[in-house]
Amino acid sequence: MNILLVGSGGREHALAWKIAQSPLATRLVVAPGNPGMAKHAELRPEFKVTDAEGLAALAREMKADLVVVGPEAALAEGLADRLNAAGIPCFGPTAKAAQLETSKAFSKAFLQRHGIPTAGYGVYEDVAEAKAALAQYSAPYVIKADGLAAGKGVAISPDRADAEAEIERMLGGRFGSAGSRVVIEEFMDGEEGSLFALCDGKRAVLFGGAQDHKRAFDGDLGPNTGGMGAYSPAPVFTPELVQQADERVVQPTIQKMAEEGAPYRGVLYAGLMATSDGPKVVEFNARFGDPECQVLMMRLDGDIVPLLLACARGDLTQAPTPRFKPGVVICVVLAAKGYPDSPLEGSVIRGADQDFGPHVQVFHAGTRKRDDGALVAAGGRVLNVCAYGEDVAQARERAYAAIAQIDWPGGFHRSDIGWRALAPR
Repeated sequence: MNILLVGSGGREHALAWKIAQSPLATRLVVAPGNPGMAKHAELRPEFKVTDAEGLAALAREMKADLVVVGPEAALAEGLADRLNAAGIPCFGPTAKAAQLETSKAFSKAFLQRHGIPTAGYGVYEDVAEAKAALAQYSAPYVIKADGLAAGKGVAISPDRADAEAEIERMLGGRFGSAGSRVVIEEFMDGEEGSLFALCDGKRAVLFGGAQDHKRAFDGDLGPNTGGMGAYSPAPVFTPELVQQADERVVQPTIQKMAEEGAPYRGVLYAGLMATSDGPKVVEFNARFGDPECQVLMMRLDGDIVPLLLACARGDLTQAPTPRFKPGVVICVVLAAKGYPDSPLEGSVIRGADQDFGPHVQVFHAGTRKRDDGALVAAGGRVLNVCAYGEDVAQARERAYAAIAQIDWPGGFHRSDIGWRALAPR
């Protein structure tokens, strides 16, 4: 099979690593890709993920049997729509179906319309109206930019003054058009986790869970980021909670999206809060999480390609049941100093591509090669150090031992990834 993978981050590096292991993959092309993927695939760095027309032309040119879309920006631009029109199987939803992620207002209205459990909310475009609406809620206040903001468009404000300042920043253009509307939600108390499902437009098959760490610094302090680390499996996902989430959230979502004329194909990422009333939706993503994808790919036992292809072709009934290895995989994100607000680019990284042994993989997320061959930082989240262990403690030990061997003064990382799994429950 000729396979085109779209994206350039850690999520896509993990997918490329896994897809390249498949005996079905005779040719793998990644557009644009990153230096870490060069050992697994052909890179086409001249493409941008938002160039839906160009990427569709590339898929036609290489006679792709399957296109796997990594980032949400490509979905929002309608890449899946163009590929579907050309008869090329695409793992990833259409722009209409991807609104579950690309518009929080759409997603919340969908959930409310179909009685799928989530927090109460309101949608606002006017600063004064949004500030006045805070009276309907109690602290802490949850304020979200409506559109795509690279995982940074959520603020949890401890008091009303801070919430009003966040409203001013978002509606004042902090996230551009993505913040032209804000969603204010009731705060949900509980523990959050990420549950994944593979979907073919008519049905969904669960694909494991993970827990992300959104805050920049140890102890869940600092600003929200796109994710500073993850681990899988997550203890929050008890068998009972997973069954409830499948019955109350995942299956109704896929069924109702199809009924509304937007059949959902690809992976559905349900960010869930485990509350005293059961699981409730925090958010949906229309793609694998980053860094959750990295830990899932390392845990997956078997070939990923038949699963991706079955979703893209709209028939999961003949696909193998996803199986995961016992044990735990942990991912620690190494980010450039200044992330998430003003990450410093260009600092040299040494030792990232050495052999760390069979239990450790380093996925590139935001790197580039200089003309002299040096590997340098080229983004906010730069490297993902992932390790497998029989339990969380062993996986953590292996991940942080590998990090200690990487020489990068220009970066930082959290030292407490996986802390919830080690805390008494």
